[in-house]
Amino acid sequence: MVFPTDTVYGLAARPDVPGATGRVFEAKRRPRGLTLPLLCPDLSRAEEVAIIDDRARYLAERFWPGGLTIVLRRSVRSASWDLGDDRTTVGVRVPAHQVALAVLLRAGPLAVTSANPSGEPTPRDCHGVREALREAVDVYLCAGSTGGVASTIVDLTGAQPAVLRQGAVSTADIEAAFR
Repeated sequence: MVFPTDTVYGLAARPDVPGATGRVFEAKRRPRGLTLPLLCPDLSRAEEVAIIDDRARYLAERFWPGGLTIVLRRSVRSASWDLGDDRTTVGVRVPAHQVALAVLLRAGPLAVTSANPSGEPTPRDCHGVREALREAVDVYLCAGSTGGVASTIVDLTGAQPAVLRQGAVSTADIEAAFR
């Protein structure tokens, strides 16, 4: 399924359904070494799939919903999910988009990646996504254009926070949050 988020259109699957995330890797031609993050409708649902410590809670309360993905240790619930080669960590995010939140409230946490072939630019609208992914995707939920900037990714699995990708939330804002 493809649906809009506050950052880019996302290609999604239920992580608790065997084989579903494999279709995402295939449709996107994404290497399995790039683990799929999870989008959640709120912080409480993120706590079900990741171990949220004080640092993560602080960032989540400051930047969610929004364009920040936080990499954490997986919870017991998500430990067996096929999100890629890394079986110990998971990126989690709560998007600030009404359509995305409505889907997530009904479906639960979804494994979601940008809706584009791996290594290619992500289209900002559904027409561009359809052109890029074609029949590799069964369902397209279209709702206008997106912000076009991917989420910032912060890894909190180590002693110090590490910005893995600069995106919608600036590195300066992340650093300021920890001062």
